[in-house]
Amino acid sequence: MIKFLDLYNINQQHKSELIHAFERVLDSGWYILGKEVKQFEDDFAAWCGTRYAIGVANGLDALILIIRAYKELGIFEDGDEIIVPSNTYIASILAVSANDLIPVLVEPDPETYNIDPGLIEAKISSKTKAILPVHLYGQLCDMENISKIARKHNLKVIEDCAQSHGAAINGRKAGNFGDAAGISFYPGKNLGALGDGGAVTTNDDELASAVRALANYGSHIKYKNKYKGINSRLDELQAALLGVKLKSLDADTQIKRDIANRYLQEIKNDKIKLPKVTEQSAHVWHLFVVRTNDRNGLQQYLTDNGIQTVIHYPIPPHKQEAYKEWNELSYPISEQIHAEVLSLPLSPVMPVAEVNKVIEVLNNY
Repeated sequence: MIKFLDLYNINQQHKSELIHAFERVLDSGWYILGKEVKQFEDDFAAWCGTRYAIGVANGLDALILIIRAYKELGIFEDGDEIIVPSNTYIASILAVSANDLIPVLVEPDPETYNIDPGLIEAKISSKTKAILPVHLYGQLCDMENISKIARKHNLKVIEDCAQSHGAAINGRKAGNFGDAAGISFYPGKNLGALGDGGAVTTNDDELASAVRALANYGSHIKYKNKYKGINSRLDELQAALLGVKLKSLDADTQIKRDIANRYLQEIKNDKIKLPKVTEQSAHVWHLFVVRTNDRNGLQQYLTDNGIQTVIHYPIPPHKQEAYKEWNELSYPISEQIHAEVLSLPLSPVMPVAEVNKVIEVLNNY
């Protein structure tokens, strides 16, 4: 079976360095908010081109903490609205409602799967305070037009970069387009920990300070609590392991781009809709997602031919039980996308023979 994502071999290629990093943390005797976190934060911020990277427990917490920080700073308040894409993973929306703000859904561009800037302004009201673009599957949103809309209406831009580590336009990377960004280091991401982890990136001094305190029980100084915070900290071990993998991230991304380009050029089947790329550097291929009218049939065919696939994501947010108040709403573009998408195997350790087989099998479908 060709694995959808071979995490074992992805991490095996760094095994000796990961073991060394683990031993370094073990022998330090310091496991929370120490040198490893500080070093990784500095290195990741420099890599993203931002002034700050604040390590947190996971990608959802990163988004929650950004919105919470804006509330503490008096910029957002309960009942305010944040515009989010209607076809995102539910975490993007959970971050808004967890802060007692209202998610306002906007349909995506059916070609790129990212939020359609042309539909945003119609959803802006007197309560709108931010736009939360999600760089879905690893491709940057149309940040030029989104930023123009945000400036026109005096809105914050909070990027969801959970899938887009390193996606760039003109050298400017994801996480450095908006006022702040949430990053995920879930193991399957392009930069994945050996557990959970996340970060907030920003160039805003005041926001960075508030996020850092909120993630540490609301405290800048031990036992002095400025906010009613939470415990959401990137630990020393995951920071050290991420630091090892960050060194090869650009090279690994290029391998994924090369495989994706082969898929785009060599898969030729009218029954399969391939993804649209706006610009090569703007896509880091966290996922290679195709669409088909018979998704279940295609998935079973691939399984029968020894190819593992995954559906990202089968149910749109407005049809989830968690948001039952939206269940009767209609977002037809999102509904069609969620009914048709299928993610193909793609990783930086995928052998050429496996890539060849995926292409051949799909062309014979």
